[in-house]
Order: sequence, then C-alpha cells, then structure tokens
Amino acid sequence: MRFDDLDKRMRIYETSADICVLPGMYMVARLDGRSFTKLTKETCQFETPFDIRFRDLMTATAKSLMECGFRVIYAYTESDEISILFDLDEQTYGRKLRKYNSTLAGEASAQFSIMLGQPASFDCRISQLPSEVLVVDYFRWRNEDSVRNALNAWCYWTLRENGKDKEQATKQLIGISVSQKNELLFQYGINFNNLPNWQKRGVGLYWEEYDKSSINPMTSQTVITSRRRIRLDYDLPIKDAYGQFVQSIIQSQHRKETCHGNFTR
Repeated sequence: MRFDDLDKRMRIYETSADICVLPGMYMVARLDGRSFTKLTKETCQFETPFDIRFRDLMTATAKSLMECGFRVIYAYTESDEISILFDLDEQTYGRKLRKYNSTLAGEASAQFSIMLGQPASFDCRISQLPSEVLVVDYFRWRNEDSVRNALNAWCYWTLRENGKDKEQATKQLIGISVSQKNELLFQYGINFNNLPNWQKRGVGLYWEEYDKSSINPMTSQTVITSRRRIRLDYDLPIKDAYGQFVQSIIQSQHRKETCHGNFTR
C-alpha cells in the first residue's frame, strides 16, 4: 500500500473525535495540578497554608501560557489552578479542542517541572462560553472559590498547628458558617481581612503597554516606542468589582481590534 493511501486511511482514526470550537465562542482553559496536595505538603513541604515560592511557580507557569504562541488576553491563578482567557478571534489549530488541551497541559507541566526541579503535571479542560457575561461569571466563580478556599485553608491549618490532628480539624470545620470561621481565626489572633490579598483573591496576569526609550542608530536621537509586557496583579478586587475588572480587559481588547481593523482598511 502506498504511503499516501495508508496515511489517508489511518488519519481517520486519529481525527474522528475532533471537536472544533465554533466561531464567536469565547474559550477559557482551566488547568489543575495533578496530585498537587501530595506534591506541596509531602514531597516538597511548602509552607502551609500558603507559600510565596509556590505562588511564584504558579504565576510563572501562567505567564508561560500567555507567551507560548496563543492569543491570551487574561490569566488567573489561585491555589493549584490556572485559568486563561483567549482572544475571541483565536484561530490556532483550527480551534480543535484536543490540540488546546494537550498543548496547554504539556506546556504547563514542562515549565512547572523545570522550575520546581522535579516532575509535576497538569490537566486541562476548555469552557466554551457564548457571551461576555458568562466569561465574567466564570472568572467571578473562580475568584470567589479562591476566597472560600483561603478561609478554609487558614482555619484548617491553624487548628492543626494548635494541636488538632487531621480528623479533628476536619470535623471541627464541618457545617460552620463563614462568620464562625472568621471568629475561629480571630480567637487565634488572625484577622482574615488583613491577610495578603493574593492569598484570598488569587493573582491576575494581563498585558499592559509601556513606553521604552532607545537610540536611533541612524540619527543618534532618543526615540520612544510603545511596548507591551505582562503585569502581575496581586491586589485584585472581589465580587462585582472583580467582574467589572474582567469586563474592562475584554472590552479593551475589543477596542484595540476595532481600531486596528479600521486602520488597516
């Protein structure tokens, strides 16, 4: 059998399950660390409940996902997860889901492992969202999940550090309200509201423009050029204010594309 015939015959089995995201749909990828509880608490023994070293590994991994060839306009990380929002007009790989999932999981796993110095892996899934409103709701969901996780983590590890074993600490937190959890921390001298915002709200990454001066080699004159870089935001807002923040990033991207389109025409 000729190679071309064999290739055509076998390629069907490889691509038969391909699903492509429809045009006009927003794509948000969420990556989760695999077995990161064991990795962070046993293998690497990061500080509990939060460790700046782990935070920096996650933000550096998120940054690599914004720079690895896709048109990403926003990334958000909290705990052991990363969410990234693609430009609405992203067309890489013909918008095939299997390519996004495999490439992003591989990129994140490789970058995190290199920085950590030992193997670590991520999984990836894509949310297909038909409206800007749902994109904002998605990131509000993850932002509010971050607050909930932070409160639970601080309560659990505070109890553990004060003599409770795993079972006792878990049992004491079952069924108690947010206000009761805050009161529990206050009894140990911890005001949850005063803890660093990145622990409670996660970290956002987005593009910003800045002016850079350089010397024109032909005229020896100083010229100012516009460049862009990724900004890490450790002081994100919450609730409605965070929703407005995410919406402003989306709309800013729309304005840039509209201006570019008008210029090119």
